[in-house]
Amino acid sequence: MRGKREKRTASQLLWRTAHVAVVLILSVAAFPITPAHADDVVKVFVVADPDRTGGRLPTLQSIAASTLNNQARAGEIFTLNRGLRQPDGGDLSTPQDRLHPGWVLRLPPDATGADVKLARDTRKPVTSGPPPPALTFRLDVALAVLGAILLAILSTAIVYRRRLARWGAVVGRQVYRVGEPIRRSRRLSLRRGVSRRFAADTESLRRAYDTIAPLAATNGRPETPVHALRVDGTGVTVWLPPSESLSPPWQKVDSTRWRKPAAARDAYAGTPRTRTRACLVRVGTDTEQQPLFVDLSRLDGVLAVTGDRKVARDVVDNLLTEVARSLPNTPVIVLQCADGSSPPTIPASLVQVAGPSTVPETNAMAAQGTVRATSSRRPLRGVVVMAGVPGVREAAELAALCGPGGAGWTGLVCGDVDAAVHWRWHTEADGVVEIPTLGIELIAPA
Repeated sequence: MRGKREKRTASQLLWRTAHVAVVLILSVAAFPITPAHADDVVKVFVVADPDRTGGRLPTLQSIAASTLNNQARAGEIFTLNRGLRQPDGGDLSTPQDRLHPGWVLRLPPDATGADVKLARDTRKPVTSGPPPPALTFRLDVALAVLGAILLAILSTAIVYRRRLARWGAVVGRQVYRVGEPIRRSRRLSLRRGVSRRFAADTESLRRAYDTIAPLAATNGRPETPVHALRVDGTGVTVWLPPSESLSPPWQKVDSTRWRKPAAARDAYAGTPRTRTRACLVRVGTDTEQQPLFVDLSRLDGVLAVTGDRKVARDVVDNLLTEVARSLPNTPVIVLQCADGSSPPTIPASLVQVAGPSTVPETNAMAAQGTVRATSSRRPLRGVVVMAGVPGVREAAELAALCGPGGAGWTGLVCGDVDAAVHWRWHTEADGVVEIPTLGIELIAPA
């Protein structure tokens, strides 16, 4: 009953709106607005009867001489009056035509004299044949019709606002779906550009290791733990625990970030540089297109990359590529997933093994390129990779390798896992990876 009542009320309101619009249009049409001065006032010369002028009729030359002080301007008077219908039905067709008493001749605006009169002359030139049909346009009626249409549209929108909102949402979703392939292609192109940039950039990796080297432990002071750092053209930013601090030229940004300009010298410049076993990897670029590094050697346990499955795999694949650049010959164990996910591709410079007991007798942590070693820092012993969410058996195996009291390896999982997780990163379909512990979002390479 309530739905029928609402529909009946809506119909009545719509009918009343239409009725008002029709009455408004008819009212305006019935009482047209006529301008008070539709025709221009012009100067004229009235040809007088010869009985009043001594038996003489004026000519165009005499009229020009008396009103314009120049009889040579008779041609202007002829041009203004050629073809105009006169009171007796005649008209002026040639300059030599005889003027008749009672004719009203138009004069130029600068005409002066006692014979010049002001009049509203609405005569039209004499034409051959019937006049062409004229298309008239009344502005007042047009405005009334437009106002009525707008009023009807507004009333309809108010009555059916909920239905229009639903239709608008449906149309908006369809438009978004049409444009989604283009947006997806652009995002993928951007992320592939980040991947190519990482492959060609060795300078930022060198600067990142040079930044943390003075912060490693020495005989005189403990190590300053750096969880992440950002390298750009104007300086370096590091993320520290809130309880840590740095000496000048480092400047505090907030509770966890410290910044050093590119031209500043270290407080420990000139002292022997302690070699470090950090494993710095680039996760992605920030809003200013600058790379951000994290230290995987501080990942005590498992990194779970959740969210969009495709982007999560891209993040893990990129981390393996970055480990291969920083620490080649690092052993990698690939665990099978209960959901049947295909295993990731292991870079050629990493060593895939079946388990900790099959690790080859090589020093995987030896200094390579920009990598520096130190006995005081917990090394990245190896990487355990899972391309999907582990089952019960896989979770137990992952905990034995990466959990507390385990083999001390670092786990990378494409999905969430309950046990032994130290960091959780979240990915979106547009290629964004969020690191909650650092409070930042990055564009992941593809």
